[in-house]
Amino acid sequence: MTSPRRPDLLSVTELTRTVREVLEGVVGEVWVEGEIANYRKQASGHQYFTLKDEKCQLPCVLFFRPGLRHATIPLENGMLVHARGNLTVYEARGAYQLNIAQVSAAGAGALAAKFEALKARLAGEGLFDPARKRPLPRFPAVIGIVTSATGAVIADMLNILERRAPWVRVVLHPARVQGAGAARELAGALEWFNTPEAPKVDLVVLARGGGSAEDLWEFNEEILARAIAASALPVVSAVGHEIDFSISDFVADLRAPTPSAAAELIVPDGGELRRRLAQCGSVLERHVRHAMETARTRLLHLSGERLAREPRTRLNAWNQQLDYATEALHRAAREQTTERGQRLAAALARLKDHRPQEALALAAQRVKTTEARLHRSLEARYTQQSERFERAANLLRVLGPGATLRRGYSITRLPDGTILRSVDDAPEGTLLQTGLADGLLESRVHSGKKADWESRGS
Repeated sequence: MTSPRRPDLLSVTELTRTVREVLEGVVGEVWVEGEIANYRKQASGHQYFTLKDEKCQLPCVLFFRPGLRHATIPLENGMLVHARGNLTVYEARGAYQLNIAQVSAAGAGALAAKFEALKARLAGEGLFDPARKRPLPRFPAVIGIVTSATGAVIADMLNILERRAPWVRVVLHPARVQGAGAARELAGALEWFNTPEAPKVDLVVLARGGGSAEDLWEFNEEILARAIAASALPVVSAVGHEIDFSISDFVADLRAPTPSAAAELIVPDGGELRRRLAQCGSVLERHVRHAMETARTRLLHLSGERLAREPRTRLNAWNQQLDYATEALHRAAREQTTERGQRLAAALARLKDHRPQEALALAAQRVKTTEARLHRSLEARYTQQSERFERAANLLRVLGPGATLRRGYSITRLPDGTILRSVDDAPEGTLLQTGLADGLLESRVHSGKKADWESRGS
């Protein structure tokens, strides 16, 4: 038989639950600063660790919830962090713990505020204005790099530059890329590249590999930002990883997500250039060969073209007719002169028989008259024949194919050489050759339609 339970007696569960309710109700959500210790991450995604200072420790848990994006940073032992969460009790062990919702590096808030303040001030001065950014040279010959002389960054960049553009020369100015005073060294190196004493370079790259916000902070200093803005040379900022942004990225003429990406961006691909040059050479050779064949074909066509031969043939025929007419005119003149001479002789004979002196005087007058009339007749005939020839020559010049072409007309032929007289003879896609006053044109039919030019003209 059990004795009755005392009314003030609590079970362990009841007491633990009471303590949890008091902690959650009185303390609630808090921010705690401490150093991470005993960090472990389970396969479930939950993270367990302890926050400690010089005297005390606080168990913490960051539960993983699928689909929920935590406002945290990657965690590891030894990190000094700020953690926000609810203080509670893990009842199974009777131990209090902090259920964390957010973790940030200690001091990150101050750095972020400083970053945003400087960013806003420089943006207000126009240092981030896209209009002041200069394009990088497409084919740089000499590249300046400011980074640490040791480490993977410079080695990776040199390997990529050697592979893509072996003709490029690199001038390295070593400088510290983290720690107090590094920003001044970086700015000094950039200023040195802009002096006459420095080797002439086409652009300058500021490069550094990935790291924490504190490691990359020197690239957020104002002295470096103003040195980039004052540089007469184009500047490329290649700092950290793709997710990292620094003040130098905003001021620089180009921001590269990584140093390796910067090496890819600032020089062309030599292999691709060689391929393109080879293609261009082949295309040029093909075009020159085609142009020569076209010119040869046109020359052969023109040399045998009836349009080129016909005016000369007609002119030669008119010259020949003029020669024949001139010969006929001279022959007729000689015949008439002979006939007139014979008639004159007969008249002289009759004159002797009938009053010779009077008859002779009369005959002499007739001869002079006849001679004048004959000369006038010959001159008129010659003038008439010359004018006919001149009119024929002018008519040939006016009505000939050359004159027609010079007035703006043209002759269009099909590929077989026949003259095109109807749109029905030239369906879409037909290659045409059009003769003008000073040469030939080749074209291809895109479309055609009938037109009544006479009715339009009226």
